[in-house]
Amino acid sequence: MKLLYIVIDGMGDLPNQDINNQTPLEAAKTPHLDALAKNGTIGLMYSVGKGVAPESDVAVISLLGYDPFKYSTGRGIIEAVGAGIQLKNGDLALRCNFGTLGQDKEILDRRVARTLTTEEAVELSKAANKEIKLNSHPAKFEFVNTLGHRAVLVIKHNSTALSSKITNTDPAYSIVNGLGVAESNPDMHLKTCLPMDDSEEAQASADLVNEFTQKTHELWDNHPINKKRASEGKLKGNVVLARDAGSKLPNFFSINERYGVDFAALADMHAESGIARLAGMQASLLPPPSGDLERDYEIRVKSLLDIMPKHDCFYIHLKGPDEPGHDGNCHLKTDIISTIDKYFFGKLLPQLNLKDVLFCITADHATPCSLKVHSDTPVPVLISGGSVRDEKVDKFSEKTCQTGSLGTLDYGYELMPKLMKLLKEHN
Repeated sequence: MKLLYIVIDGMGDLPNQDINNQTPLEAAKTPHLDALAKNGTIGLMYSVGKGVAPESDVAVISLLGYDPFKYSTGRGIIEAVGAGIQLKNGDLALRCNFGTLGQDKEILDRRVARTLTTEEAVELSKAANKEIKLNSHPAKFEFVNTLGHRAVLVIKHNSTALSSKITNTDPAYSIVNGLGVAESNPDMHLKTCLPMDDSEEAQASADLVNEFTQKTHELWDNHPINKKRASEGKLKGNVVLARDAGSKLPNFFSINERYGVDFAALADMHAESGIARLAGMQASLLPPPSGDLERDYEIRVKSLLDIMPKHDCFYIHLKGPDEPGHDGNCHLKTDIISTIDKYFFGKLLPQLNLKDVLFCITADHATPCSLKVHSDTPVPVLISGGSVRDEKVDKFSEKTCQTGSLGTLDYGYELMPKLMKLLKEHN
């Protein structure tokens, strides 16, 4: 018996009047997910906990069986590991966005309207790494763009440790009890990074982030890449928005040793790949989206089928629906969920014998189109395959999951032990 644990990023949502008061999942055409639900068990889950609108890294840590309040050390560290940057405890790492800064520190767009190409980001990153020197403290940095507007910043002090006890410059997220959470109604102005305690390490960390932010803005605002973009009527990628600082590697237990399994991971994004690697999985980053969704999901199916003989458990993270959720586009989100059902599950299921495979399909968090940010809304959960009980529902959706036999899990980290128990019962 093999486990396929498939997390569809941001799939959860709320009823939306633009699609007949349905959620995108409810409105989507999902015959394959519906069939799995009908022959399995369903329910709801707070991916981190009630009242927490988690960032993806915190949610994934939870979904893999780790209490994020105990194990999370900041998304920056996760992103750095996922991007292949070598770092140690005491180095400061931050998740970053390229954004667009206007007058009086107003942020015109946190993601450069999603139009900054990876190639453009590479050139801006090269310029920063080559031309900027940090002088507020004796330190060096490495700035790495990952995909599109996303990037990671690692700062290393020459003689002492740095501290993650600093605030974000990105106003859309804040730090609550050590975890990154989405702000529901942020003031869209660039924030000054501030120390969160009185330590010299935190002050130095804040100084260095602010210096890097100022110098990159000055460098990039008139960079040839941005001059060209402006001449074409596009937004400039002229500011770094930093968040979720980390200065300590998380001390995850080995998921393979804990449960006596052999996990592999396939992920669309660096953060999810980094978490999987730190958990002890053999982790691979999937090719970036090409714009051809049919081809992209067929590649993901082939990648999974290629490694299935070598392992017994698989964590697959598909980005898909999260971005249109952030953009408030419920119709596109519905279409993407339909596409995942047709070209991922539709191509995968005929290749498998459900008696030999245990499926778990869920979301890391909800990204309601009406809110355009992550929320604490519970997400749908589906477990199917093997001899899992027959739910006899016609549709996999938030609504049907409300009365599913799985019930409602109060914490996402409760799910992995349940899956491991089911897996052992079937073996």
